[in-house]
Amino acid sequence: MSSEKPLLDPSIFAFLQDKLNEETEIRDTLTQIIQRLERAVSSAQALLSRVHSTPRARYPALVAQVEDAVKEQVAIVAELNKVASQHPYYKYNQKWQRTMQNAIGTAIYCGWLGGFGTESQPAELGLPTNLKDRDAFHITIEEYLLSLTDLTPELSRLATNAVTLGDFELPMTISAFVKDLFGGFQLLNLKNDILRKRADAVKYDVKRVEDVVYDLSLRGLVKRQGEGDTEMKTSE
Repeated sequence: MSSEKPLLDPSIFAFLQDKLNEETEIRDTLTQIIQRLERAVSSAQALLSRVHSTPRARYPALVAQVEDAVKEQVAIVAELNKVASQHPYYKYNQKWQRTMQNAIGTAIYCGWLGGFGTESQPAELGLPTNLKDRDAFHITIEEYLLSLTDLTPELSRLATNAVTLGDFELPMTISAFVKDLFGGFQLLNLKNDILRKRADAVKYDVKRVEDVVYDLSLRGLVKRQGEGDTEMKTSE
């Protein structure tokens, strides 16, 4: 009986241990890159938080600093892309999902403030979106849309803080943008429960900005719709 071949080949466990070690190494490598990306995102977010106490005339200098921070993210994301694309996307994507969402959000916010010569586009990260033809690292539509829902609370807060800085026109611009954004979300047939809830919550940011604009209008600090035309006709 002792001379018979074992029912289970011990070399299988050696093979499995090698695979486990390989997977641990992959996860550790990804974790190190993601941690660096998180630090870069935090730096960009810290710079963006200054906008709430910065007059609009000084936005260009602040935005230039944010652009540099976003470019640092781009370099790290390129490294993450190179490593992650060598492995199954849906096996590891949860490790970077939230961090990438935040990174996209900083690029969008920077763009909205006038950076990169664009408005609310994440192309600065230099990655394909919603890949279907191959298993590789990419930005999903859900990540992009969730980043947009992260933007509206910041803009509603900015509308209030702009008033304290004496800027009564910026809330009008923000109001038009968040209304258009909410209207866009309403056109989407969202199946993702989290995304649907976050998109629905945008209406509360719209309401907060509307309250700011309404208060400014009541105080006569901004022109009401059609007021300029009326004054023109009167002067004629």
